[in-house]
Amino acid sequence: MSLKTLFLRAIAIIALGSGAMLAPASQAAGSSPLYVTLDQAQPSDTPGKIEVLEFFAYTCPHCNAIEPMVEKWVKTLPSNVVFHPVPVAFNASMADLQKLYYTLAAMNRLDLHAAVFKAIHEQHKAIYAEPAIVDWAAAQGLDRNKFKSIFDSFGVQTSVTRANELAKNYQIEGTPSISVAGKYVTSPSMTQSYEGTITEAQRLVEMAEKK
Repeated sequence: MSLKTLFLRAIAIIALGSGAMLAPASQAAGSSPLYVTLDQAQPSDTPGKIEVLEFFAYTCPHCNAIEPMVEKWVKTLPSNVVFHPVPVAFNASMADLQKLYYTLAAMNRLDLHAAVFKAIHEQHKAIYAEPAIVDWAAAQGLDRNKFKSIFDSFGVQTSVTRANELAKNYQIEGTPSISVAGKYVTSPSMTQSYEGTITEAQRLVEMAEKK
């Protein structure tokens, strides 16, 4: 084993920290891995289906850039694959944006999912905390009181708690990241492009189908 390989492995271990270890896979000699494999596979919330999770943050410019590609790709997935976006919070200030996603989901208004990205990244609206988020939702035509009630509900908080558990179990340290079948994770930082990430995620789905 070369010194370069030993060095890269040491860096990878340090970066991943404690918890479920990720092992590099799908790489040519001297190249970076296109995906990593969890040492312990995670159970699916949808038994009998291949589960694809997209770990994202509304404030992440890379998530904003890849979102249209993800949306297009998801429409091509076969019926034995289920797709779930998972909003990630790397600090407490991001928690209200997690609640925004799950509130829209509870109200069957995920048609506004892309509009959140647009508001933050194109319109430069500071919708990061509850008061501004509620104002934004009302401006989209949603009932203010109903939105706020769901936003502050136990159900939404439970979904946020579950999202945090998933991010921890999958060792998500950056967004966007896409997991497949509870054990494979890929991201633009591995594939070096948004298109490459979608291509790799599709390949992982096909690999999971064969198993």
